[in-house]
Amino acid sequence: MEDIRENSMGTMKISRLVINTGIPLMLSLLINSLYNFVDSVFVSKVSEDALTALSLAAPVQVLVSALGLGNAVGLNAVISKALGEKRPDKVKKTASAAIFIALCAWVLICVACLLGIRWYFDWQSGGNAVIAAHGRDYLSICMLFALGQMGQWVFDRFVIASGKSHLFLFTLSAASLTNLILDPVFIFALNMGTRGAAIATVIGQHMGLLAGIFINRRWNREITFSFTLKPDWQSVRDILRVGVPSTLVQVLTSFVTVAMNSILFAFSSTAVAVYGVCARMMGLCTVGVHGIDNGLIPIVAYNYGARRRDRVHESVRWALIYSVVFYLLFLAVLELAPTLVMRLFNASEHMNAIGIPAVRLLALAWLVSIPNLVFAAALQGLSQGTASMALTMLRQAILPVVLALALRATGQLSLVWLAFVLAEALCIPFAVWLWHRVSDATLL
Repeated sequence: MEDIRENSMGTMKISRLVINTGIPLMLSLLINSLYNFVDSVFVSKVSEDALTALSLAAPVQVLVSALGLGNAVGLNAVISKALGEKRPDKVKKTASAAIFIALCAWVLICVACLLGIRWYFDWQSGGNAVIAAHGRDYLSICMLFALGQMGQWVFDRFVIASGKSHLFLFTLSAASLTNLILDPVFIFALNMGTRGAAIATVIGQHMGLLAGIFINRRWNREITFSFTLKPDWQSVRDILRVGVPSTLVQVLTSFVTVAMNSILFAFSSTAVAVYGVCARMMGLCTVGVHGIDNGLIPIVAYNYGARRRDRVHESVRWALIYSVVFYLLFLAVLELAPTLVMRLFNASEHMNAIGIPAVRLLALAWLVSIPNLVFAAALQGLSQGTASMALTMLRQAILPVVLALALRATGQLSLVWLAFVLAEALCIPFAVWLWHRVSDATLL
């Protein structure tokens, strides 16, 4: 059985392999995005201040996720390459090292929470004590109990790296469904507001972690692992070499979100709430794109390890095609019916006036971002984390802030949203050039 599964990554027709790997990830990401989306919908019923608090919490949540993401990206590329090279000893060392890194990340998150949360919301809330209180209640719980999130990143990526993406559906479903069930209980039945949303979230994440451990032990025998405080330090370095650039990009993205919130606060707190709503919608509407991209990483890594240049390039081409196809339906809904989307968040007339043009422009930005996302994922599959970081920093951090600051001078909020479209469009030529340059040098 093991040989068949390994061979499918190297022999299955690429058009089929990309979709077979991507669809389970799409379903899993859809479930995950739905519970983030529903979180915001539920919290919007509490008050607009509570919704704004979640928007202000988002950059810090990105920082937290960055630690898990960097570990996940690194272990995904290193383990998939080791599987392609048929090195089970390297696979086990890498898996165990990833668990150790997740534990260290959780400790770091707890320290950051205890030292910085109160200061952060006092700064970002614009003197609104209600928003600050909602934000502190929500974020402190999410950070102090982030072990579930850090662990879930690891065990989810074990099944992705080995080509068993369908198992990822079960681990993420355990987390998401638990959260969906508990959200209304804690937020409304127990009248806990944003604190209840956070409790539901962390319980769901720990359920996902437990499910991930069970599923990998039971059905993913290709990847063996152990819980240890004495990891193989070379494996730790290998993971970090690939993953740290992704973490740095996410960290920078978090600071960019803080900067964007500050820019938007100059217009109104409602603009900040709209930005948060759009971020949640992006997670839902781009599940097809990100499912394909996440599935592309192990395919590229495996065939890179097997020295199959032709399959690497073909997988990138199919990833571009599928990503566009899966996004078109969402694009049509966002462009034609943005008012219906805003109604889900109990939008006032003022919020609609801000939100409708924002939804339409950001929907276009997400379409234009597809080539950049695909090439960034492919570069990660080649263990070229630095190149992927350069591309992502340009499109997600440097250009959006520079353009938003320039467009803010017009005094027109609708033009600030245009910064995201322009940033993605300007990055496409750089992404194409970078991919050809790196792949030509790597896939000799």
